[in-house]
Amino acid sequence: MTVTITRLPEAPAGPPKLDHDQLLLAQRQTLDTPRMKYSLLAKMMFKPVDIMYGKRGSYTKFAMLEIIARVPYQAWERVGYWAVHRHAGHSALARRVFERIVEARADQDNEQWHLLIMQDLVQRHGHRQTWLLHKAAPWLISFFYYHVSWMLFLVRPDWSYRLNAEFEDHAEHEYMTFVAENPELDLVPDPGTYAAEYGRYRSVADLLRQVGHDERTHKLDSLRSIREPRR
Repeated sequence: MTVTITRLPEAPAGPPKLDHDQLLLAQRQTLDTPRMKYSLLAKMMFKPVDIMYGKRGSYTKFAMLEIIARVPYQAWERVGYWAVHRHAGHSALARRVFERIVEARADQDNEQWHLLIMQDLVQRHGHRQTWLLHKAAPWLISFFYYHVSWMLFLVRPDWSYRLNAEFEDHAEHEYMTFVAENPELDLVPDPGTYAAEYGRYRSVADLLRQVGHDERTHKLDSLRSIREPRR
């Protein structure tokens, strides 16, 4: 049995784009908000990253985090397609599942732009990237995170959403703290490499604040999904 989708769900608009004053406010809100209480699984991902790339933020560390950040959305998309097939005889439910797939794909695309932006900043600053730390290690951590995300989703979707919320909370604080610790970034113009797709900002500091606010938006979306993990 097949399901006919007569109306393709609209892709979400994505996290809101903020102006300079809104970004400064977002940064203060993040820094004034305690981090979430991270689970053992989350700490198992954060600790190796801190050991390999340093506890303080950096463009190379952020690029690593953005490789990992796409993973749960890819896992949810995979599980979503399986669920659409499983509920093929229930058109209303299949449609709602497909809407979740579209949302996951949009979030994954947003994280992909983050990765492209971070890689551009890494290259502009001439930071060295090695095969072990910037190819093999991200793949291994992503492999672990991907399988944990989809297995948790099959067992208890709220556990998978919670783990993602913890990861996004960690990323949000990492970006905002990095900007606070490097005030000179407010004087560095946004290179605008991906301005057409992501927007142009007053400075690199604002660009990173926007990325941090995106992560907060993803975190809040996951926390909301915990209350209704299966629609």
